[in-house]
Amino acid sequence: MKTKIRELRREQKLSQEELAMAVGTTRQTITSIETGKYIASLPLAYKIARYFGLKIEEVFGLADYVQGEDKK
Repeated sequence: MKTKIRELRREQKLSQEELAMAVGTTRQTITSIETGKYIASLPLAYKIARYFGLKIEEVFGLADYVQGEDKK
């Protein structure tokens, strides 16, 4: 799953460790989400999106996982 987490972090000059601490997870989890090796749970996705002041769908590429939705 593609995410905008890395770009959002870099815009705010935020390390993986700082984001992880802010949302209650580990740096390794943030790394895995950014590289597509791990899909964040809904509660974690919500925390990450909320941290950046965005909606979940603005941070995570959900179109690939929603059946019947046109890919844009």
